[in-house]
Amino acid sequence: MTNTLHRYGNAQSFDDDIIIFAIACKGKNDEGAVEQLRAFLTICAKHQPVSIGNSESGSYRPTRDLTPTAHWGRNTEPNHQAVIDAVQRLRTVAAVFDTREKAESCLREVIDADLGISINIATSVDGARDVGRACDIPRHSVEYALSLADPHDHLPDAQVLSLSTMCGHGMVAANLAKKMLDMVREGRRTPRQAAVTLARFCPCGAFNPARAQRLLEAQLPAGTTTLSA
Repeated sequence: MTNTLHRYGNAQSFDDDIIIFAIACKGKNDEGAVEQLRAFLTICAKHQPVSIGNSESGSYRPTRDLTPTAHWGRNTEPNHQAVIDAVQRLRTVAAVFDTREKAESCLREVIDADLGISINIATSVDGARDVGRACDIPRHSVEYALSLADPHDHLPDAQVLSLSTMCGHGMVAANLAKKMLDMVREGRRTPRQAAVTLARFCPCGAFNPARAQRLLEAQLPAGTTTLSA
């Protein structure tokens, strides 16, 4: 079971959304596991993840050093090293990749490192199978999410859900996702700015800003040229 199980979208929408987790079992393989978790994240950081997380913070972190007026002008680059340095005790750590090639190259190095901790992949069912096969790992188990039941139509629309459910702990509010969608549609913010803003609210770091940016770009009027920021 992972906190990424209920990401909203069809299988194809997760082609740029592959998460690799690492965790140690208390009382089983936890001796020296803090160093192993850091080593795992260090390996992941070499393979250009769009985000990494340590269960308490991700690569896109809030800061007390900026005032609200500086919000849209702040640095939008991820800070992977700060996440690695913050691993001081046993926890689940993760890295998010936006291409299968990056995920596979990372997983191969993790296999070679033989860290002795459990590794899990979260993406579409077929996507996880294919990544494992490419690294000569047979899949030993699979967990399905059987969509959402909303008979009274209380849930937000699909565009909002696709963004907000990327934080499995529910810390990316649906109303915030809707606001970012509206601001991008109105040309008030770029998809990149909106995606990184959403990522800062995800405490575990599993939110995928690359997928969010793609989803936000899809809402732009036809013929609109997007600017990175």
